[in-house]
Amino acid sequence: MLVFAVTTSIWVFRILYRYRIVAICDLVAAPPRYIFRGRILPLFRGPGKRAQHSMNTQNSPTFTIAPGGTLQGRLQVPGDKSISHRALILGAIAEGDTEITGFLEGEDTRATLAAFRQMGVVIEADGAGRVRVHGVGLKGLSAPMVPLYLGNSGTSMRLLAGVLAGQSFSSELTGDESLSRRPMARIADPLRAMGAEISTREQGTPPLRIRGGNTLSGIEYAMPVASAQVKSCLLLAGLLARGSTRIREPAPTRDHTERMLAGFGYALHYKDGKIGIEGGGALRGTRVAVPGDISSAAFFLVGASIARDAELVLENVGVNPTRTGLLQILRMMGAEFALRNERMAGGEPVADIWVRSRPLKGIEVPPALVPLAIDEFPALFVAAAATEGKTTVTGAEELRGKESDRIATMAEGLERLGIDARATPDGMIIQGGTFTGGRIASHGDHRVAMAFSMAALASREAIVVEDCANVDTSFPGFADIAAKAGLGITVA
Repeated sequence: MLVFAVTTSIWVFRILYRYRIVAICDLVAAPPRYIFRGRILPLFRGPGKRAQHSMNTQNSPTFTIAPGGTLQGRLQVPGDKSISHRALILGAIAEGDTEITGFLEGEDTRATLAAFRQMGVVIEADGAGRVRVHGVGLKGLSAPMVPLYLGNSGTSMRLLAGVLAGQSFSSELTGDESLSRRPMARIADPLRAMGAEISTREQGTPPLRIRGGNTLSGIEYAMPVASAQVKSCLLLAGLLARGSTRIREPAPTRDHTERMLAGFGYALHYKDGKIGIEGGGALRGTRVAVPGDISSAAFFLVGASIARDAELVLENVGVNPTRTGLLQILRMMGAEFALRNERMAGGEPVADIWVRSRPLKGIEVPPALVPLAIDEFPALFVAAAATEGKTTVTGAEELRGKESDRIATMAEGLERLGIDARATPDGMIIQGGTFTGGRIASHGDHRVAMAFSMAALASREAIVVEDCANVDTSFPGFADIAAKAGLGITVA
C-alpha cells in the first residue's frame, strides 16, 4: 500500500505540475507531499530547504566582489515584492480570476503562493512572472492540513494573519529560524482587540496559532510604530470584520494595499487622518501589472552613485511616492539621477531611473523620510559610508526587527571595512571614508548581502560577503544581473 501511495503521489504531482496547478515551490515550502486540488497532504514531515539553511549556513553561497569597477548599461530589476504578495493575497480571496504579470519569482512570494495552495486556492504559474489566481472569495478558503511554513517571509506571516484571523478554521503560521525571532505582538495585539484568538511564544514571536470561528469586530487603532505590514494586516482583517475598522498611522507608510484594494473594487474611506474599511463587501478579480521593485533598484542606484564613471538606466521601476524616501535621501546627498518615461501601470506610478556617478556628501536624514525608505537603509548606509562628511540617521528603530538587526549588522560590517560607524538605539552615525575591503557576515539578511556587494565598487580591496542564500527571497538572479552591469562578483 505504501509503494502504491508513493507511486500515485508522484504521478499526480507530475500531472499537476505539467499543467501549472502546482509548482516546485510547494516542495520548497515543505518536502515531498501529495498534492491535489491545491491541498497538500504530508507523506512525511521535516524541515524545508529554507529551514535546513537556517540551521546550517556553512553551505550558503558566498559572494566575492573585486574592488573598483563601474556599472554601465540598462537593466531591469525583478518585480516588486510588496505588490506581488498583495496581488496573490487579494486574488486568492477575491471572487473570480486574477491575472498577475511581472510577479516576483522569489522565495518569499513563493511562500505566500504555496500557503494559499494549501488552503485550496488553485494558482497557475509559468515560472516567468505570469500567474493566474482562481479566487475563492473571502470565506472560501479551506483549512490547511499542516502548519503553513512561510520560510523567511515576515510579510507573508503578518498579512496572512490578517486574512486568517476571521476564518472559520484554525491555522498555524511558522517560519525559519530568522522569522521565528521576529516580533509579531504588533499584529497579534490589535487582532485580539478585534476578537481574534492568537497565541505566540512568550516573547511575542512565531509560531502564530490562530483559532478559527471567532467573529471579528472593527476597531479604531492608533499604530504606535509606522508599519505598512501592520496596517495591511488590519485592513485585511477588516474585510471580515463587522462594522468599520479605522487605522491611524504615526507617519505615512507604503500604500500598496490601499491602492490594490481599490483596484479589486473595494472602497476605503479617509477621514481625520485615519484609513477606514467596512467589512462585509466583496473583492472582484482583476489584472495586476507588477513593476520593478525600487528596493531592489536601490542597490544599483547606490552602486552607480559611488562607483567611478558609472551610468545606468533602471527600467520599469515602481516609484510610488510612499516608497521614494530613498530617492529623496540620495538627492539630499547630492546623487545625480532622473526619472524618465513616467507613467501609471495598474494603479502604481512607474518610471525608468537614469543615474550616474557623483560625489556624495554626508547629511542628517530627516526622520519623516525614514518610513518611506525603511527597506532601503542597508544600501543607504553604504552610500553614507562613501560620502564626504558625517551622516546621522535617527527614528529607524524598526530596522532592529528585520531579517537581522540591520542597525547592528550594518554597523559591524562597516567597521570591518574600515568605516567609522556607530550604532545608536534608533539609527546610526557614519563618518564617510574609504572601504578597505574585508570579510563580512550578512547574518542571512538578503539586503545586507546585496548592500555590501555594492560597497566593493568604492573599495581598495575585495569584499567577501558570507551567507548569501537568502538573496533569492527578494532578488533572484542578483549576482548575474550585477555582473552583466559590470560588478566583479563571483559566487561560491
